[in-house]
Amino acid sequence: MPSVDGLNINESGVYVDVTLGGGGHSREILRRLGPNGHLYSFDQDAEAISFSLQTSSSEQWTLVRSNFRYLKNWMRYYGVEQVDGVLADLGVSSHHFDEAERGFSFRTDSPLDMRMNQQADQTAADVVNNYSTEQLTSLFRIYGELRQAPRLAAAIVKARQRQEIRTTGQLAELMIPLMSPAAQKKDLAKAFQALRMEVNHEMDALREMLRAATDLLKPGGRLVVMSYHSLEDRIVKNLMRAGNIEGEVQQDVFGRIEALLHPIGKPLVPSEEELAQNPRSRSAKLRIAEKVIEK
Repeated sequence: MPSVDGLNINESGVYVDVTLGGGGHSREILRRLGPNGHLYSFDQDAEAISFSLQTSSSEQWTLVRSNFRYLKNWMRYYGVEQVDGVLADLGVSSHHFDEAERGFSFRTDSPLDMRMNQQADQTAADVVNNYSTEQLTSLFRIYGELRQAPRLAAAIVKARQRQEIRTTGQLAELMIPLMSPAAQKKDLAKAFQALRMEVNHEMDALREMLRAATDLLKPGGRLVVMSYHSLEDRIVKNLMRAGNIEGEVQQDVFGRIEALLHPIGKPLVPSEEELAQNPRSRSAKLRIAEKVIEK
Protein backbone atom coordinates (compact mmCIF):
# COMPACT_ATOMS: atom_id res chain seq x y z
CA MET A 1 0.00 0.00 0.00
CA PRO A 2 1.97 3.05 -1.29
CA SER A 3 0.26 5.51 1.04
CA VAL A 4 1.18 3.56 4.18
CA ASP A 5 4.62 2.78 2.75
CA GLY A 6 5.09 6.53 2.48
CA LEU A 7 4.87 6.89 6.26
CA ASN A 8 8.10 4.87 6.61
CA ILE A 9 6.63 3.39 9.78
CA ASN A 10 8.64 2.99 12.96
CA GLU A 11 6.96 0.11 14.80
CA SER A 12 7.20 2.03 18.10
CA GLY A 13 5.98 5.31 16.62
CA VAL A 14 2.83 7.37 17.04
CA TYR A 15 0.72 7.88 13.91
CA VAL A 16 -2.48 9.64 12.93
CA ASP A 17 -4.91 8.62 10.19
CA VAL A 18 -7.04 11.74 9.91
CA THR A 19 -9.49 10.09 7.47
CA LEU A 20 -10.58 6.72 8.86
CA GLY A 21 -13.32 6.06 6.28
CA GLY A 22 -13.58 2.34 5.62
CA GLY A 23 -10.63 1.68 7.91
CA GLY A 24 -8.27 0.17 5.33
CA HIS A 25 -5.36 2.52 5.98
CA SER A 26 -5.76 2.34 9.75
CA ARG A 27 -5.80 -1.45 9.74
CA GLU A 28 -2.63 -1.55 7.64
CA ILE A 29 -0.85 0.93 9.92
CA LEU A 30 -1.85 -1.11 12.97
CA ARG A 31 -0.55 -4.27 11.28
CA ARG A 32 2.88 -2.65 10.95
CA LEU A 33 3.06 -1.28 14.50
CA GLY A 34 4.79 -3.09 17.34
CA PRO A 35 3.45 -3.35 20.93
CA ASN A 36 4.73 0.14 21.82
CA GLY A 37 3.30 1.90 18.79
CA HIS A 38 -0.01 3.76 18.70
CA LEU A 39 -2.48 4.99 16.09
CA TYR A 40 -5.10 7.74 16.38
CA SER A 41 -7.83 7.67 13.72
CA PHE A 42 -10.19 10.58 13.04
CA ASP A 43 -13.66 10.50 11.52
CA GLN A 44 -16.79 12.59 11.96
CA ASP A 45 -19.11 10.25 10.07
CA ALA A 46 -21.20 8.06 12.37
CA GLU A 47 -21.54 5.27 9.80
CA ALA A 48 -17.79 5.05 9.21
CA ILE A 49 -17.21 4.99 12.95
CA SER A 50 -19.82 2.26 13.45
CA PHE A 51 -18.18 0.12 10.78
CA SER A 52 -14.67 0.66 12.12
CA LEU A 53 -15.67 -0.26 15.66
CA GLN A 54 -16.73 -3.67 14.34
CA THR A 55 -13.41 -4.26 12.61
CA SER A 56 -10.79 -3.16 15.17
CA SER A 57 -10.38 -3.50 18.93
CA SER A 58 -6.64 -3.01 19.26
CA GLU A 59 -5.32 -1.46 22.46
CA GLN A 60 -2.87 0.40 20.24
CA TRP A 61 -5.73 2.23 18.51
CA THR A 62 -7.67 5.32 19.59
CA LEU A 63 -10.73 6.47 17.66
CA VAL A 64 -11.30 10.24 17.63
CA ARG A 65 -14.87 11.17 16.70
CA SER A 66 -14.15 14.57 15.23
CA ASN A 67 -13.35 16.58 12.13
CA PHE A 68 -9.63 16.48 11.38
CA ARG A 69 -9.45 20.27 11.54
CA TYR A 70 -9.24 19.81 15.33
CA LEU A 71 -6.18 17.57 15.07
CA LYS A 72 -3.96 19.65 17.32
CA ASN A 73 -6.64 20.09 20.01
CA TRP A 74 -7.27 16.36 20.23
CA MET A 75 -3.60 15.43 20.32
CA ARG A 76 -3.17 17.91 23.16
CA TYR A 77 -6.16 16.28 24.90
CA TYR A 78 -4.44 12.87 24.69
CA GLY A 79 -1.14 14.33 25.86
CA VAL A 80 0.60 13.82 22.51
CA GLU A 81 3.11 16.57 21.69
CA GLN A 82 4.69 15.02 18.60
CA VAL A 83 3.85 12.27 16.12
CA ASP A 84 5.88 10.19 13.68
CA GLY A 85 3.47 10.44 10.79
CA VAL A 86 0.12 11.78 9.56
CA LEU A 87 -1.88 10.23 6.73
CA ALA A 88 -4.81 11.92 4.98
CA ASP A 89 -6.96 10.41 2.23
CA LEU A 90 -9.09 13.36 1.14
CA GLY A 91 -11.39 11.35 -1.10
CA VAL A 92 -15.01 10.72 -0.20
CA SER A 93 -15.61 7.17 1.05
CA SER A 94 -17.39 4.87 -1.38
CA HIS A 95 -20.20 4.27 1.11
CA HIS A 96 -21.13 7.95 0.89
CA PHE A 97 -21.84 7.54 -2.82
CA ASP A 98 -23.34 4.09 -2.50
CA GLU A 99 -25.91 5.04 0.15
CA ALA A 100 -28.47 7.04 -1.77
CA GLU A 101 -30.09 8.69 1.24
CA ARG A 102 -26.89 10.61 1.97
CA GLY A 103 -27.43 12.69 -1.18
CA PHE A 104 -23.82 12.70 -2.44
CA SER A 105 -24.60 11.35 -5.90
CA PHE A 106 -26.73 12.56 -8.82
CA ARG A 107 -27.31 8.96 -9.94
CA THR A 108 -30.30 8.46 -7.60
CA ASP A 109 -33.10 10.81 -6.59
CA SER A 110 -32.42 11.44 -2.91
CA PRO A 111 -32.64 14.22 -0.34
CA LEU A 112 -30.02 16.95 -0.93
CA ASP A 113 -27.98 16.34 2.21
CA MET A 114 -24.22 15.76 1.63
CA ARG A 115 -23.25 16.22 5.30
CA MET A 116 -20.32 14.08 6.39
CA ASN A 117 -21.17 14.94 9.98
CA GLN A 118 -24.89 14.32 10.14
CA GLN A 119 -25.14 16.40 13.30
CA ALA A 120 -24.13 19.53 11.36
CA ASP A 121 -26.83 22.09 10.65
CA GLN A 122 -26.26 23.04 7.00
CA THR A 123 -27.25 20.65 4.21
CA ALA A 124 -26.79 20.93 0.46
CA ALA A 125 -30.48 21.86 0.21
CA ASP A 126 -29.81 24.84 2.50
CA VAL A 127 -26.98 26.00 0.24
CA VAL A 128 -28.99 25.57 -2.95
CA ASN A 129 -32.09 27.32 -1.61
CA ASN A 130 -30.50 30.13 0.39
CA TYR A 131 -27.22 31.19 -1.24
CA SER A 132 -27.26 34.24 -3.49
CA THR A 133 -26.55 34.05 -7.21
CA GLU A 134 -23.06 35.43 -6.56
CA GLN A 135 -22.32 32.87 -3.83
CA LEU A 136 -23.50 29.95 -5.97
CA THR A 137 -21.51 31.20 -8.95
CA SER A 138 -18.38 31.43 -6.82
CA LEU A 139 -18.63 27.92 -5.37
CA PHE A 140 -19.35 26.30 -8.76
CA ARG A 141 -16.49 28.22 -10.36
CA ILE A 142 -13.90 27.69 -7.60
CA TYR A 143 -14.76 24.25 -6.20
CA GLY A 144 -16.32 22.79 -9.36
CA GLU A 145 -14.08 24.56 -11.89
CA LEU A 146 -17.14 24.86 -14.13
CA ARG A 147 -17.22 27.39 -16.97
CA GLN A 148 -21.01 27.48 -16.86
CA ALA A 149 -21.03 28.45 -13.16
CA PRO A 150 -22.99 31.74 -13.69
CA ARG A 151 -25.67 29.96 -15.73
CA LEU A 152 -25.99 27.16 -13.21
CA ALA A 153 -26.38 29.67 -10.36
CA ALA A 154 -28.97 31.69 -12.29
CA ALA A 155 -30.96 28.57 -13.15
CA ILE A 156 -31.02 27.45 -9.51
CA VAL A 157 -32.17 30.85 -8.25
CA LYS A 158 -34.91 31.02 -10.89
CA ALA A 159 -36.14 27.46 -10.22
CA ARG A 160 -36.27 27.85 -6.44
CA GLN A 161 -38.57 30.85 -6.79
CA ARG A 162 -41.23 28.44 -8.07
CA GLN A 163 -40.44 25.54 -5.75
CA GLU A 164 -37.72 24.65 -3.23
CA ILE A 165 -35.07 22.31 -4.59
CA ARG A 166 -34.98 19.41 -2.14
CA THR A 167 -33.67 16.39 -4.03
CA THR A 168 -30.63 15.41 -6.08
CA GLY A 169 -32.97 14.57 -8.95
CA GLN A 170 -34.48 18.05 -9.02
CA LEU A 171 -31.05 19.65 -9.01
CA ALA A 172 -29.63 17.38 -11.72
CA GLU A 173 -32.71 17.92 -13.92
CA LEU A 174 -32.29 21.69 -14.01
CA MET A 175 -28.49 21.48 -14.52
CA ILE A 176 -28.44 18.95 -17.40
CA PRO A 177 -29.76 21.33 -20.12
CA LEU A 178 -26.87 23.69 -19.36
CA MET A 179 -24.21 21.03 -19.90
CA SER A 180 -22.69 19.55 -23.03
CA PRO A 181 -24.00 15.99 -23.62
CA ALA A 182 -20.42 14.78 -24.06
CA ALA A 183 -19.35 16.13 -20.66
CA GLN A 184 -22.65 15.83 -18.84
CA LYS A 185 -21.72 13.19 -16.23
CA LYS A 186 -18.32 14.77 -15.58
CA ASP A 187 -19.79 18.25 -15.12
CA LEU A 188 -22.61 16.99 -12.91
CA ALA A 189 -20.01 15.25 -10.73
CA LYS A 190 -18.07 18.52 -10.50
CA ALA A 191 -21.20 20.49 -9.54
CA PHE A 192 -22.15 18.00 -6.82
CA GLN A 193 -18.53 17.93 -5.62
CA ALA A 194 -18.59 21.73 -5.29
CA LEU A 195 -21.72 21.58 -3.14
CA ARG A 196 -20.23 18.83 -0.95
CA MET A 197 -17.06 20.85 -0.39
CA GLU A 198 -19.09 23.89 0.61
CA VAL A 199 -21.47 21.99 2.91
CA ASN A 200 -18.57 20.38 4.79
CA HIS A 201 -16.24 23.41 4.75
CA GLU A 202 -13.61 21.08 3.34
CA MET A 203 -11.03 23.64 2.21
CA ASP A 204 -10.94 25.48 5.55
CA ALA A 205 -10.67 22.17 7.40
CA LEU A 206 -7.85 21.02 5.10
CA ARG A 207 -5.81 24.17 5.69
CA GLU A 208 -6.19 23.88 9.46
CA MET A 209 -5.31 20.19 9.46
CA LEU A 210 -2.19 20.64 7.32
CA ARG A 211 -0.85 23.42 9.55
CA ALA A 212 -1.51 21.33 12.65
CA ALA A 213 0.11 18.24 11.11
CA THR A 214 3.24 20.21 10.20
CA ASP A 215 3.55 21.49 13.76
CA LEU A 216 2.95 18.05 15.32
CA LEU A 217 5.40 16.05 13.22
CA LYS A 218 8.71 15.12 14.78
CA PRO A 219 11.84 16.00 12.80
CA GLY A 220 12.06 13.19 10.24
CA GLY A 221 8.33 12.46 10.56
CA ARG A 222 6.24 11.95 7.42
CA LEU A 223 3.11 13.64 6.04
CA VAL A 224 1.26 11.59 3.41
CA VAL A 225 -1.69 13.13 1.56
CA MET A 226 -3.91 11.75 -1.17
CA SER A 227 -5.95 14.42 -2.96
CA TYR A 228 -8.59 14.13 -5.66
CA HIS A 229 -9.21 17.77 -6.59
CA SER A 230 -6.80 20.26 -8.15
CA LEU A 231 -7.55 22.87 -5.49
CA GLU A 232 -6.77 20.42 -2.69
CA ASP A 233 -3.62 19.24 -4.43
CA ARG A 234 -2.42 22.82 -4.96
CA ILE A 235 -2.67 23.54 -1.24
CA VAL A 236 -0.80 20.32 -0.36
CA LYS A 237 1.86 21.02 -2.98
CA ASN A 238 2.34 24.59 -1.72
CA LEU A 239 2.84 23.40 1.83
CA MET A 240 5.30 20.68 0.89
CA ARG A 241 7.34 22.79 -1.53
CA ALA A 242 7.24 26.28 -0.05
CA GLY A 243 6.42 25.58 3.57
CA ASN A 244 3.10 27.45 3.61
CA ILE A 245 -0.43 27.11 2.28
CA GLU A 246 -0.11 30.17 0.04
CA GLY A 247 2.93 28.83 -1.79
CA GLU A 248 5.03 31.91 -1.09
CA VAL A 249 8.67 30.83 -1.15
CA GLN A 250 10.66 32.35 1.71
CA GLN A 251 14.46 32.29 1.70
CA ASP A 252 17.12 32.95 4.30
CA VAL A 253 20.09 35.30 3.75
CA PHE A 254 21.92 32.50 1.91
CA GLY A 255 19.06 31.94 -0.55
CA ARG A 256 17.94 28.68 1.04
CA ILE A 257 14.21 27.97 1.11
CA GLU A 258 12.85 28.12 4.64
CA ALA A 259 10.38 25.24 4.75
CA LEU A 260 9.52 22.82 7.52
CA LEU A 261 8.79 20.00 5.09
CA HIS A 262 10.82 18.39 2.33
CA PRO A 263 9.02 16.54 -0.52
CA ILE A 264 9.92 12.87 -0.92
CA GLY A 265 9.97 11.82 -4.55
CA LYS A 266 7.48 12.85 -7.20
CA PRO A 267 3.68 12.74 -6.78
CA LEU A 268 2.29 9.26 -7.37
CA VAL A 269 -0.76 8.60 -9.55
CA PRO A 270 -2.85 5.41 -9.87
CA SER A 271 -1.55 2.57 -12.02
CA GLU A 272 -3.63 1.10 -14.85
CA GLU A 273 -4.42 -1.85 -12.58
CA GLU A 274 -5.64 0.43 -9.78
CA LEU A 275 -7.80 2.40 -12.23
CA ALA A 276 -9.37 -0.81 -13.48
CA GLN A 277 -10.25 -1.82 -9.90
CA ASN A 278 -11.34 1.62 -8.78
CA PRO A 279 -12.24 4.13 -11.54
CA ARG A 280 -13.00 6.76 -8.87
CA SER A 281 -9.26 7.03 -8.20
CA ARG A 282 -8.50 8.46 -11.67
CA SER A 283 -7.83 11.98 -10.35
CA ALA A 284 -5.88 10.88 -7.27
CA LYS A 285 -2.42 12.24 -6.44
CA LEU A 286 -0.30 10.97 -3.58
CA ARG A 287 2.26 13.37 -2.12
CA ILE A 288 4.78 12.57 0.62
CA ALA A 289 6.91 14.99 2.63
CA GLU A 290 9.25 14.70 5.59
CA LYS A 291 9.69 17.14 8.44
CA VAL A 292 13.05 18.83 8.15
CA ILE A 293 15.58 17.68 10.75
CA GLU A 294 16.88 20.72 12.54
CA LYS A 295 20.65 21.16 12.42
